[in-house]
Amino acid sequence: MRTRTLAGALLALLALLAGCGSDPGGSAGSQAQSPGPSPAASAPSPVPPGDPLREPAQVVSKNGFLRTRIVVERKKVELAGRRLWALTYNGQYMPPTLRIRPGDRMDVSLVNEIDQMTNVHVHGLHVSPSGHSDNVFVMIKPGETYHYAYQFPPNLATGTYWYHPHAHPITARQTAGGMSGIIVVEGLKQYLPAPLRNITERTVALKDFQIQGDQIKTEDLSIGAPTTRVVNGQLNPVIRIRPGETQLWRIANIGANIFYKVALPGHRFRVIARDGNPVTKIYSVDSIIMPAASRFDVLVEGGPAGSTTELKTLPYNTGPAGNQFPEATLATVVSRGEPVPREKLPATFAPAIDLADAKIAARKTITYTENEAGTEFYINGKQFDPDRIDFRAKLNTVQEWTVQNNSDEVHSFHLHTNDFQLMSTNGKPVPFYGYQETVDVPPRGNIVVRAAFLDYTGKTVLHCHILNHEDKGMMSTLLISDGAARKD
Repeated sequence: MRTRTLAGALLALLALLAGCGSDPGGSAGSQAQSPGPSPAASAPSPVPPGDPLREPAQVVSKNGFLRTRIVVERKKVELAGRRLWALTYNGQYMPPTLRIRPGDRMDVSLVNEIDQMTNVHVHGLHVSPSGHSDNVFVMIKPGETYHYAYQFPPNLATGTYWYHPHAHPITARQTAGGMSGIIVVEGLKQYLPAPLRNITERTVALKDFQIQGDQIKTEDLSIGAPTTRVVNGQLNPVIRIRPGETQLWRIANIGANIFYKVALPGHRFRVIARDGNPVTKIYSVDSIIMPAASRFDVLVEGGPAGSTTELKTLPYNTGPAGNQFPEATLATVVSRGEPVPREKLPATFAPAIDLADAKIAARKTITYTENEAGTEFYINGKQFDPDRIDFRAKLNTVQEWTVQNNSDEVHSFHLHTNDFQLMSTNGKPVPFYGYQETVDVPPRGNIVVRAAFLDYTGKTVLHCHILNHEDKGMMSTLLISDGAARKD
């Protein structure tokens, strides 16, 4: 999974110290350092532009209800010009997007037709973690069908989410094999000026796969190994836009392990939502750092007529014990057609409650460590045990957690059921732009977050969302109850 030679570690450390990249909102992944090209990272051969970007099929709620059937099966799919065995939802590497609205109900029948247990997690959605809802402790055996039933709250945050398996300890192999898709909670455009509420919307779902013979590799995954990156399952698709046109791109890293540093040279991304949460104020960045599970809803403006620009992931280094990801082209953006007048954006966007002045019911410390070989990962010295309660929280209270990374590589922090506010990184306060649920923790550094535990009780989890690390122990349980919180 990593290079452990002294020379490799020194080169990686020098590259890590060469510079850093961050966005002004302390967004997911922005705490990690981003140096540019590293000695060990070589760019792959250029890939010519492919077919126009295709939107995934959609299943849309009607009259407040969405019902669908998802079949988990191993099938051959067409990817990057090859026929490869993959783990699929409904036989597709890029399965349907599920579109719901706040307050909706959703019923999903998950049919397991593979030879291992599985389940499904509606990642980032504020919904019950118990019973037949977003219960990651449910395991569906081969040949079984399980019926999920979700009741979403009327104040559900609008934005981009995703669904994927969460069957410990094989989450990484199933997600890497192809099992992931997009969920959209409608309503984000209501915060835009009237002329922009009908703008073109693009799904930019980032997935990657390694090839082993005629199949996608799922066993013994190496995070730093060469991989093929695709958008909506396509290799370097063409995204069309008119000069001056504003489009909404839902950029989502729905892969298992790898990082992206997404950039469109000559353009700036105007961020309107992160991890399914609308921002309080739109901000602009040249690039966005996206660990596995991160999502950004951004506005993109078309360039001059006739211009062609490559949507890229730039070189990125996760630390001396981590990985160095090379530059790669994700898509080709072509500006053609009649120019469109540019629209002015508002100074403020969506409302959210700043937890800076909240009463803190408890403070916790979460410490990430790993063994020297990088084969075992720990939270507070323990590996995951689903039968143990690691942390407790009382309903309708706010807790402050310090997440300390005592390793030499980036880890991410992800919380189920309730999102959180990032307060600081390495002691530096972070401006309030809204909530998140997947944030990077820098090597030998820390973050401080505050979470309000609202609406739902039950047992849930928190973990590093580099799924190789989660599967190898870096996950803990959290019990939310309506009784008095115990000291852990």
